[in-house]
Amino acid sequence: MADGAALGKVVLAYSGGLDTSVAIRWLKDQGYDVVALTIDLGEKKDLDAIQERALKIGASAAYVVDGKLPFLRHFVWPSLQAGAVYEREYPLATALGRPLIAAMQVEIARREGATGIAHGCTGKGNDQVRFDVSTAALAPELKVVAPVREWGMNRDDEIEYARRHDIPVPATAESPYSTDENLWGRSIEAGILEDPWAEPPREVFEWTRDPRQCPDEPAYVEVGFKEGLPVSLDGRPQEALEIVTTLNRLGGEHGVGRIDHLENRLIGIKSREVYEAPAAVVLLQAHQALEDITLPKDVARFKDLVAREWAQMVYDGLWFSPLRDALYAFVAETQRHLTGEVRLKLFKGASTVVGRKSPEQLYQLQLATYGKGDTFDQGAAAGFIKLWGMGVRTAAQVQGRLQERDLKSMLGEVKRLAP
Repeated sequence: MADGAALGKVVLAYSGGLDTSVAIRWLKDQGYDVVALTIDLGEKKDLDAIQERALKIGASAAYVVDGKLPFLRHFVWPSLQAGAVYEREYPLATALGRPLIAAMQVEIARREGATGIAHGCTGKGNDQVRFDVSTAALAPELKVVAPVREWGMNRDDEIEYARRHDIPVPATAESPYSTDENLWGRSIEAGILEDPWAEPPREVFEWTRDPRQCPDEPAYVEVGFKEGLPVSLDGRPQEALEIVTTLNRLGGEHGVGRIDHLENRLIGIKSREVYEAPAAVVLLQAHQALEDITLPKDVARFKDLVAREWAQMVYDGLWFSPLRDALYAFVAETQRHLTGEVRLKLFKGASTVVGRKSPEQLYQLQLATYGKGDTFDQGAAAGFIKLWGMGVRTAAQVQGRLQERDLKSMLGEVKRLAP
């Protein structure tokens, strides 16, 4: 066994789950002084019990920090404004939580005089990158210790290790799921979910009802935004935490927010992940609807590219980077006129936008209507189309664009009827 004083003190991101509980004992056996840090991001866990468990397993100190509001204000809200969804499905709940946890680890490490931070990430996952890179950006002098990458145990080995050393953990061989949750979503992996052909069993879902068991009447909710940030529900001003908590509950009651995603991990393998994210799904949908009615066409098109880049950046663990700062400068500019309300219908697993309005909306009835009050100058259309199509017309005249045989092939057999 190594000398603990020589190896020094590390601050372990402690969730109370299998990997990090085993990690406390393993790190201590290697000679480290372990300080456990648990960040409350809205996991609905017994934090006092987790803190006591860390001390019982062998941590020399255990911190519990309320990170819910910093998480929403500084990580979730900017990503909502960006419209960030990884690979069109994943709202990035876990990925957004990791840089905040890493930042708080760095802060506690400095307070404790620690020489490093530790995490329970595997060598096959994305979180290892997020922790390691975030630490490098914030405190390059700190070393990173990753026990799961080093000890060579698989999940079944860890469960057996915990049993032999009397380490209390929630995972068992009969219930082998690995879960992570915060206010923005809950992820579930491992077990039967590793078979991409298998339908997720009912027991993996905790936040959302089976759509077949949802109310027979829909629920309607109006989300108010100011400069791209949610500020009210059904006309009542509410704080960020209350908005997200309410929408998680309401959306979950109506089965909204289930996601079954076969995603591409950063390290180059594919992984099947199941998510529950009612509030994220509703708010992202509402935010997009408000952008649809307020953003100019060219800005909206370019922002789609920025949203994809933002999602990739977050997923790849580059939150603390010049890229994020540069992207957000653009995102913030696009949100200046994004004030208004969006009405959504929640019904048996589906969330549907059914109304949107803004005092600065670019949708103008007098231009869009085909009825009374139409002010659109239809006479200007012919000249516009002539100029718009001039390049195509010139190319066709000079170079030809469609051979006669190709045209006949496209038309196929044509029958002519006459009276």
